[in-house]
Amino acid sequence: MKKRNETIRMLVLSAMFAALCCVTTMLVQFPTVAGYTNIGEGMCLLSGLVLGPWYGFFAAGIGSGLADLLAGYAHYVPGTFIIKGLVALVAALLLRPLLKKGEKIPFWRLALIELPSEAIMVAGYFGYKALILGKGLAAAASIPNNLVQAAVGIVLSVVLYTALSKVPEIHKAFWKGE
Repeated sequence: MKKRNETIRMLVLSAMFAALCCVTTMLVQFPTVAGYTNIGEGMCLLSGLVLGPWYGFFAAGIGSGLADLLAGYAHYVPGTFIIKGLVALVAALLLRPLLKKGEKIPFWRLALIELPSEAIMVAGYFGYKALILGKGLAAAASIPNNLVQAAVGIVLSVVLYTALSKVPEIHKAFWKGE
């Protein structure tokens, strides 16, 4: 019974994070020199850090894919699902060894942990646009905006995760099933 309750709890939290990824991607946008960006990337990273690798993967992938679908970019949904899911998965897997040691993670180290996830996002969208959507090297035009979005996502997720990590139960409760 306890395991079932924990599974239900994690599914509810994952659905909440998916909704958070979707809403922040669609509604919280601001212009940059490279186009526009949103804070959904930060929520994808946070999904992985808080929920763990697999729940984080599905929360980030489903939430971001849903944002693309609702915004009229259905052709991006498969790529977004995989790319954003991998962003959360990789961040969670890189955080896991530090959590097992039980050490306090300084913000700069957390930011470094997230860099490979964001490299996957930038390369993933370039590859998806170039190869799957057939844009070829013209897909490189989106790299500067994706780099800005990656930086915004890292800063936001580090700030939010640092605040959430002050709650002692955050990983004890959330990472149990992973």
